[in-house]
Amino acid sequence: MPGSKFMFSTGIENSYPTIVLPDGTRFRVDEMEKTGHYQNWEKDFQLVKELDIEYLRYGPPYYSTHVAPGKYNWDFADETFNKLKELEIIPIVDLCHFGVPDWLGDFQNPDLPMYFAEYAAAFAKRFPDLQLYTPINEIFIAAQFSAQYGWWNERLQSDRAFVNALKHLCKANVMAMHEILKVQPEATFIQSESSEYFHAIDPEATALARFLNQKRFLSLDLTYGYPLNVPMYEYLLSNGMTTEEFQWFTKNQVKARCIMGNDYYVTNEHIVHPDGMTQAAGEIFGYYVITSQYYKRYKLPIMHTETNIKMPASKEWLIKQWANVHRLKHDGVPVVGFTWYSLTHQVDWDSALRDNAGNINELGLYDLDRKIMPVGEAYKKLIHQWKDIIMEESYGLIFQTW
Repeated sequence: MPGSKFMFSTGIENSYPTIVLPDGTRFRVDEMEKTGHYQNWEKDFQLVKELDIEYLRYGPPYYSTHVAPGKYNWDFADETFNKLKELEIIPIVDLCHFGVPDWLGDFQNPDLPMYFAEYAAAFAKRFPDLQLYTPINEIFIAAQFSAQYGWWNERLQSDRAFVNALKHLCKANVMAMHEILKVQPEATFIQSESSEYFHAIDPEATALARFLNQKRFLSLDLTYGYPLNVPMYEYLLSNGMTTEEFQWFTKNQVKARCIMGNDYYVTNEHIVHPDGMTQAAGEIFGYYVITSQYYKRYKLPIMHTETNIKMPASKEWLIKQWANVHRLKHDGVPVVGFTWYSLTHQVDWDSALRDNAGNINELGLYDLDRKIMPVGEAYKKLIHQWKDIIMEESYGLIFQTW
């Protein structure tokens, strides 16, 4: 990590869940393939340098790297991570982004924690100098989209399936941290997680909104060993988690080595109706208010680990998100980084990757021809204007670079 440096970052979008196409075919959605990164990774890294960005959220595709128990294909990881080191770009290593190898099945597999921890250990041994990790990206979203909404991977729709996915992902996340620390004792974990809020549309929806506003914390509660309130504890137990499984998290948390990554999009706030339906609320509270709630709960350093909005609103959204981040820091919250996600436009996120339509989502700092976008120019200017001032305001977290 950067000593006193504020971490201005971007990312290479590397989601790879599985979906089922209308003809019944199971299909792997690989965003690095759809956005042309496999063909343009050297160019993409150069674009990061052109923006004067030192930190990159990045990881090899888990599904094609961990090819079998104890067996790995490191070809792509070796090429890319060695190039990042040569370019002095510091990766925040993204080890699992919404999917698992075919041989592991999906998030319902109870063997996932063991095998993922094995993979994390093998990766850390292969790249022992790396110190920044996001073991599993957006656990809450991964579990919700796969096991509550039925969109990805196991495509289930129940509280029991959600809790099953959640506990497996959280345990895999924590076990991976322990394995990485055995190899790299100076490792720091930046847990990128979606920061959500649920607004009751009328008094009859208040109880459900209150429940959902507790449920949104569950992935971080388990990861950080946070004491649950009675309704959430009962919810987990009534949906298949055992007392022993819950206690495991309180005994094995590694909170002292963590930075809480909060992701915020215009879709993160929701209107709750009395019949249980929810709909997008747009930005009501915003990043400042919602992240303050997460900080009050966990008392950890903060990084804004994801945000974007489609063109032409992207420049204004960047300014608004940065204003929220700077105000949090000014008000004494230890904010250590900011991320525009991602480097390039994305594909098919307009359907949450449920459709293989090839729709280009204009969200990136560059388009898919690697031409810089207005928000890319604005982000480069923002970094140039603020990096020295932000460093003066830093909170003195001391970490090592490469």
